[in-house]
Formats: sequence, C-alpha cells, structure tokens
Amino acid sequence: MARRSSTSGRWRYLHPAYYLKRPKRLAFLFIAFVVATFAFWDRQSLIRDHEAEIAVLQEQLNRLQDQLRKAGVSDDVSEHVKLTREVEIDPINDERREKVKEAMLHAWNSYVEYAWGQDELQPQSKTGANNFGGLGATLIDSLDTLYIMGLKDEFQKAKEWVATALDFNKDYVASVFETTIRVVGGLLSAYDLSGDKLFLDKAKDLADRLLPAWDTPTGIPYNRINLAHGNPHNHGWTGGESILADSGTEQLEFIALSQRTGDLKYQQKVEKVIRQLQKIYPSDGLLPIYINPHSGVAAQYSTITFGAMGDSFYEYLLKVWIQGNKTEGLKHYREMWETSMEGLVSLIRKSTPSSFSYICEKTGNSLSDKMDELACFAPGMLALGSSGYDPEKAEKMLSLSKELAWTCYNFYQTTPTKLAGENYFFHGGQDMSVGTSWNILRPETVESLMYLWRLTGNKTYQEWGWNIFQAFEKNSRIDSGYVGLKDVNTGTKDNMMQSFFLAETLKYLYLLFSPPSVISFDEWVFNTEAHPLRIVPRNDTVPELGGVEEAKPQSKALDRPFGRKQGRILDRN
Repeated sequence: MARRSSTSGRWRYLHPAYYLKRPKRLAFLFIAFVVATFAFWDRQSLIRDHEAEIAVLQEQLNRLQDQLRKAGVSDDVSEHVKLTREVEIDPINDERREKVKEAMLHAWNSYVEYAWGQDELQPQSKTGANNFGGLGATLIDSLDTLYIMGLKDEFQKAKEWVATALDFNKDYVASVFETTIRVVGGLLSAYDLSGDKLFLDKAKDLADRLLPAWDTPTGIPYNRINLAHGNPHNHGWTGGESILADSGTEQLEFIALSQRTGDLKYQQKVEKVIRQLQKIYPSDGLLPIYINPHSGVAAQYSTITFGAMGDSFYEYLLKVWIQGNKTEGLKHYREMWETSMEGLVSLIRKSTPSSFSYICEKTGNSLSDKMDELACFAPGMLALGSSGYDPEKAEKMLSLSKELAWTCYNFYQTTPTKLAGENYFFHGGQDMSVGTSWNILRPETVESLMYLWRLTGNKTYQEWGWNIFQAFEKNSRIDSGYVGLKDVNTGTKDNMMQSFFLAETLKYLYLLFSPPSVISFDEWVFNTEAHPLRIVPRNDTVPELGGVEEAKPQSKALDRPFGRKQGRILDRN
C-alpha cells in the first residue's frame, strides 16, 4: 500500500485553502499573530525606554566626571565612578561571590549541626563552646551576613532561635566591649536590615544590663559586668584600669539604639566618655591603652598602639561622624580623628630593603618596630576618612592607606601557608618576620581591601582578597567547618571557628566581589564587628524611629590578645 510522504503532509499547513476550509484554525492563527505582534512591539518599546534611560545616566556620569576633574579629585576616585557600571556585571566577581557564599553556608551548616545555640563551634571535636556566656555569639554574629547573602531560610531559623531561646538573664561576667560589638551590634544590624522589632527589643534588653558599667565618677566605663547581677569592674590584670578600645568602642551601637528607641540614655552614656577623653586628649591624638575610670587620667606607662586594645577607639571617632551623616554637631569627632591620624603618621616607618610601610607601637618615648595584624584595619579606615580632607591631603592619606594595605597583604604572602600571623616584627635589612604565629581567621586585611576596592575601583584589591580567600579554603576548611592555624609556618590546625569569621571575614569577602550598591557606604556604616548600621542624620534631639526601612540586598607570645575582637579568651581574674 502506498504511503503519503510526511514531508508533503506538512506543506499543506502553508496553503491558504487549508485554513479557508477550517475557520476555527484560521481564527486561532489570527489571534496568535496579533498576540505575537503586540509582544514584539512591547519589547521593542521597553528596549527603547531602557536605551534612553542608559543614555541619560551616561550623560549624568560624564557630567559628574567633568566636575570631579575640575575639582581636582584624585584619579582613583574618578576611576571608581567610571568603573562602577562595569563592576556590576562582572562575571568573575559573580562566580567569586558565589564561592564565598558557599563557604558561608559550609561554616553556618557546620555550626547548626554541631554547636547550635552555643557561642562558637569547635570543628575538629565537633562540639560547641560558650566563651561568651552562652549568648549564641556565632548565631547573632551571622544574622546580617545571612540576610545580606540572601540566605532567607537560614536567617529565619536563626530568628526563631532569637525569639524562643535567647535569654540574657545569666549569671555570667561579660566583656562589655565584646558583648556590645558582637551581640548588641548584631541585633541592631538585623533590625536595620529586616525591620523586625524582635531584634530591637532584644538589643535594648541587653544594653540595659550593660549600662551600669558606665556608672563611674568620670563616665569611663568598667569593662566587665555580670549580666544578671550587675557589679561592674575591670580585669584584674589591668591593675583596675579601663582599656581604651574597650571603653571607646560602644558609641556606634548605643547611639544607634537611642536613635531607634527614642531613649537618650544610651547615647548620653557613651558620649560622656568622649567628652572626658577630650579633656585629656594629647596634641598628637595618641592615647595610651590604659585609662583610670575614677580620675579619667591615662596611664602614661602603657602602650600606644593601633593594634590590640587601642585600635577600634580611633575607628569609632571617624565612624560616629559618618553615622550621624557628618553633621556640624559631630565635627569634634572628625577633629579628634584627624588629630589622631597625624599621630598615626608619626608612627610610620619603612622596612629595608623592600620599603614596607608599617605602624610602630610606642611606650613613653620609645618606638617598637612591631605591628599587629589587628592594625590592618587602618588602611580601610584611612581610605574611608580621606574624603573629608582637602584634595591634596586626601591624596596623601589615600596613598598611605595603599602602602599599608600592601604591607598587610604581604603579612599573608610571606608565610608558607599564605595566611598571616598575629603580629610581625621589622628588622633592618630583613623586612618583616612573624612574631606570634597563629592565625585565628581574622578579617582586618580583607576589610581594608574591600574599602580600597570600593573607594578606588582598583581590581588589584579584589585579586589580593581572592588569594587570601583561597588560602583560607586550602588551610582552614575541614569537613565540619573552618579552623584557625596554631602556626602559619607549619599549617598545624587549631580547634575553633571564631564567630567573627562569619560576621566579618566572609562578609567583607562577599562585599569585595559585590556591586558597591550592596550595603552602600552612602547609607550604612559598619561597626567594628562588621555589622552594618543605617546612617541617620543627628540632631540635638533624638528622633523616634518605629523601625527602619528594609534594606535591599544590596614578642613571640602575645599575652594580651584583647581589643577589637579578642579572639581568644584568657580569664586573668
């Protein structure tokens, strides 16, 4: 039997007579044609509108670049404006950002599985540790990182724990500093990002328990307090003195709390500290790390440093000014910071033979050629603050920032593991050598790289950050989380995943490969634990805020590892 060709059968659909005999199919064909035509022209209209919008934006960008050139703004800043649009569609950054996000998920899921609700995970033993009173430090520290990375399910699970299990009524002697920057700051940031009042209420509860620490004759706070019973006091090993960084690094959090609750008491407590320090502020802006809370006098025998126990005091002078939108009433913060930066410049020395710039420590009139990795926050701070100077001074400070960042990057590159030690010593003709050789997953260098990339547009800083991330992946990642190294020379691992690894190190790496619009510097300021807080203009009176608009994803042995994330807990009382 003859078979009709399937090919010839298909041709009949192209013959008009086929549809004239079948009116329903003709109607269907007509409707399909009309719909397709409308869809085509609608898309063409959208494309034309989009092209017109791009043209307008390009014209505005060109005008802005002309204004910057006429104003004599540095090439780096102009280059940053020019590159912003390119950065946002960079596929390499997209891939790297996803790798960092996967690292966060690995760290978080390990914490959930082995240490849920406890302060920190011990990955090698797969157990939890409560070094901060059992306040869920890693969980609270991770809230905003989860939110920023779009990890909604993980954020929701953490929020439920905060709602049902977080209790501050604990017979535990807490560090006022660590509890403020990690827990109060983490809760406030979660509130600013999500708008959920649960986080604000919890932050207020904890801050109320910390407030008696400021009840001293001078307002300089004691650095320790029992969360259930009060009884504020200082560490025994300081001889009863308060620590500079521990006393001057609560301003951002407590001012933000006053702004968001309308209750001035938090702001008044922390601003009294600054007024007291203004009375004793030296001409070079460099304060020793010990201050007497009764007399308000600094202990002249103690060290001056931008590392442990000094660092974040200087950071907050700049950031409180930024937090208040740089208003006139906060000018004294900026002035104090600029004075201190002149002091910092006086501590800069260069190594030989490679001319690495580094920040010395000072005791009395003697300088020590030692720099903590903790001090590697300074390049980012200098870059962030450079825009408040006149153009010539701004360029000098930005140049110093870049020099210090190169030194900090080489803290990593000069070890066999490509991870930095805790501190470094500089010797004539030998450049740098590792002092204390552990690495506890600290964030300061990648923090500065993030600031410098955003403020200059120079992708070199992204490459450096990626190299550091890969070194963490190679040396610190294990099946049950991330660990530090006991020795960066041998790669021997420790048994602790610090909460700031999730709060800071991974967040700053994620933002290093994200568009600058994600947690924009125009809208947010980071506390010293990398918790972003919304910038709110300051007035003489504190505005009542019922919530914040949701953000769119936008020596060889160091015996005092305290200040700006102490990292290891050494109870010396």
